Amino acid sequence: MLRLHQKTAVRVFHALNLLSLWALIGSGLQIYGANPVFGGRQGLAPPIFLQLGGWLAGGRHLHFFFMWLFALNLLWYGVYLIISGHGRRRYPSPQDLKALRLTTNPKRITYAWHRLTLLMMILTLLSSLYTGLGMYKPVQFDWIVESFGNDWQALRIAHFLPVVMIVILARNHIGYIFKIGDWPLLQSIFVDADRQKDAVAPELSKNE
Repeated sequence: MLRLHQKTAVRVFHALNLLSLWALIGSGLQIYGANPVFGGRQGLAPPIFLQLGGWLAGGRHLHFFFMWLFALNLLWYGVYLIISGHGRRRYPSPQDLKALRLTTNPKRITYAWHRLTLLMMILTLLSSLYTGLGMYKPVQFDWIVESFGNDWQALRIAHFLPVVMIVILARNHIGYIFKIGDWPLLQSIFVDADRQKDAVAPELSKNE
């Protein structure tokens, strides 16, 4: 048996990210429910059971609180990736792009797509933070609003779309984890897990 273990930093990042994204999406839907992004006040509102905050002001308070948790979590994890070198092993390299074009090894292709998915998730999260800052402080961050042609509705749509994107990418992320190492590899993100040694790729069985 092989003991699968992830570094504490990886576990803390994933736990805080799950918590903050759950709260941000739920409270964000509460805010959008007051004035749906598509169709205005007569447009399609999100289901009540998906909303957090109870009412508009409650949703805003939750959203702004978890926005800071979300942003600080991304910041410290980015610093950790740079200092530790962990990012070089978990995010795509030129070799991964080359593998997608040239290799026929299905396992190597899976690794490459998984790393690309992780990069796309980070970029999607950063885009939601970028547009969110523009909506939170449109005067102080007027250059963000200007980057959308001073179109508030376009900014709202751009802030809403990452919700859809992150759900799709998270599904793909989990799917690749199952394909590479099944349930124990997914479990190891939060707690140690045991797995048959030959069932997990060597690079994913290391204590990284």
